[in-house]
Amino acid sequence: KDDDGNRCFVLTLQAREQHIRREKASSNICSNEALCALTASVYLAAIGPDGLAQAATLCTSKAHYLQQALAQAGLAQVHPAQPFFHEFVTRSEVDSDKILRALEEEGILGGYPLDEHHILWCCTEVNTKEEMDQAVHILREVQGC
Repeated sequence: KDDDGNRCFVLTLQAREQHIRREKASSNICSNEALCALTASVYLAAIGPDGLAQAATLCTSKAHYLQQALAQAGLAQVHPAQPFFHEFVTRSEVDSDKILRALEEEGILGGYPLDEHHILWCCTEVNTKEEMDQAVHILREVQGC
C-alpha cells in the first residue's frame, strides 16, 4: 500500500547477467519485456475494469468508423463478413507504399503494408476522429476520389 493506503503494484527487474556472468554484469535490464509488462500493469491498474471496458469500446467503434471511411475513399475491406476488434485489412488499386508515403508526409503513421495492394490498419482509443478524417482526406487525394 502507498502512503495514502491505496493498493499498489511493484515489479522488480533483474538482469540476466546476474545469473550468467555475475562478475561481469554491466547492465540492469537485458530486454524490454519486463518494461513492457510494467507499463501494461501500470496502465491497467490506473484505468481499472471500467476504464478497460471503455477503452475496448472506443477501440472497436473508432476502428469501425475508420474502416467505413476508408471504404468510402476506395479502400475496400478484404474480409467484410468477418468481425474485427481494432485491426482490419484493406485492398486498393493504388500501391500501398504510395498511400503510406502520402500519410507519412503529413505526419500520419498509416497501416502496415502486407503487399503491393493490401494494408493492415489498426485503430485504438487514442486515435481521434479528426486524425482519422485527415487520413481519409489524404487517401481520397491519393486514390483520385
